Amino acid sequence: MSMSLPSCDVIAFGETMAMMVAETEGSLASVMRFHKRIAGADSNVAIGLARLGLDVSWVSRVGQDSLGQFIIDALAAEGIDVSRVQVDPRYPTGFQFKSRRDDGGDPEVEYFRRGSAASHMAPNDLPDDLIASARHLHCTGIPPALGASVHDLTRHAMATMRARGGSISFDPNLRPGLWPDTDTMRRAINALAFDADWVLPGLAEGEILTGETTAEGIAAFYLEQGVKEVVIKLGPEGAWYQSATEAFMVPGVRVDRVIDTVGAGDGFATGYISARLDGESPRACLQRANQIGALAVQTRGDMEGLPTRTELERALAAHRPV
Repeated sequence: MSMSLPSCDVIAFGETMAMMVAETEGSLASVMRFHKRIAGADSNVAIGLARLGLDVSWVSRVGQDSLGQFIIDALAAEGIDVSRVQVDPRYPTGFQFKSRRDDGGDPEVEYFRRGSAASHMAPNDLPDDLIASARHLHCTGIPPALGASVHDLTRHAMATMRARGGSISFDPNLRPGLWPDTDTMRRAINALAFDADWVLPGLAEGEILTGETTAEGIAAFYLEQGVKEVVIKLGPEGAWYQSATEAFMVPGVRVDRVIDTVGAGDGFATGYISARLDGESPRACLQRANQIGALAVQTRGDMEGLPTRTELERALAAHRPV
């Protein structure tokens, strides 16, 4: 008698990298001391959702090396199901170096991910029975940029979840350096976005992808293609929501000091997806998304500022609009 997989709230997939973070300011060439963390937009969201109490399953590949084991251990410590993370002996784990900025500016980042284990993921890494066990699938535009087989995996996962009737979120998370050219990136990302229920671009990303210069225009572009809800990230100013029946802006959250901007969009996605799965109203979803994005930029590290449910409730109670 076959046993069905236990149900989970969210499936996410992609590449988690080891990250060497500079301990002092200065160029990466001049810094001598680093400490080890993990990084990756897709797994940042998985971590954020798990910290809020959702049951999250993570799908990826790592190399048969110490960095790969470090990543698996770090994700498991967050309460994420890592049983579908494969250890691939043929290829290494990707990693990156990140500079330190104490002035709130964007840090310098150097990637060493070409040919990594995660870039060789394929559709069979995410079997249909796992997809069928979940309420929601979260995708970004980063995995399909890593290689043809990961692009196929993304298309397969989204098509399967759509056929199963679950919900799908898509954050474009544009990485132009991983694509051969802008036109190829635009076509590929939009084709995926059209298969999602909730699309979450930043304003600049939306302009690149649609040619529209306003949040309303960007949202209309995706709604016309069958997307149900479009949320445009406007940075510190807040976010714009648009569906077939309503459209509005929710102001951002006041931040006295920005420490690290990396991961703000992942915090935003964490807030929106979790609130949406909690059954909150669209306005409440944006308020939570803005709040977690604001928390993310006040802590050094890509995902260190993502809150627990208690920390989130405390922050929302002390909410200060821009």
